[in-house]
Amino acid sequence: MTGDLFGHAQRETIAEGAVLLRGRALPHDQALLDAIAGIEAISPFRHMTTPGGYRMSVAMTGCGTASWVSDRSGYRYACRDPETRQAWPAMPAVFRTLAGTAAAEAGFAAFDPDACLVNRYDPGTKLSLHQDKDERDLSQPVVSVSLGLPAVFQFGGPRRADRPRRVPLAHGDVVVWGGPARLAYHGVLVLKDGTHPLTGARRFNLTFRKAL
Repeated sequence: MTGDLFGHAQRETIAEGAVLLRGRALPHDQALLDAIAGIEAISPFRHMTTPGGYRMSVAMTGCGTASWVSDRSGYRYACRDPETRQAWPAMPAVFRTLAGTAAAEAGFAAFDPDACLVNRYDPGTKLSLHQDKDERDLSQPVVSVSLGLPAVFQFGGPRRADRPRRVPLAHGDVVVWGGPARLAYHGVLVLKDGTHPLTGARRFNLTFRKAL
């Protein structure tokens, strides 16, 4: 895979091991959104429940060999969609290529994700600070793609008490983090009202991981 497939992006360092690639996904934004629609047709978006019984405001689905799920029994990866009881949709080629290329550009070679969590944000929704730590191999990075309405990404340190940096994200931006930043707490502030020409009053986020 080469960066020429997706063009060049402005690179910004967020923290040691964390890189923001501005506009990295723009050349294929419509293909990514079409792929999301195909995933939704097989495994619809849903609002998961935390182990404590809290209903998450962000709607989620996924694709790949496995996807992340949450319910009263805990957080985990599952190879089947608990709602449809079928395998998750296969990961689209455009997803896998973008994730691998962006990871390589950020300094993480040979990243081959087996899971993609697809989040849908509506105005007023948010994602609280958390760590991505349910994956088996924490040496592999996380690749996060923003589509649609702009958002403010919070990126902190390895402790919840670490004050997070606020990073504005626009349509097409990609964030990659791993190494010393792999277990950084991160989240998304409340999404503001707005309209995007491709997504309407919504934001989509793709989070790629090597889960199994």
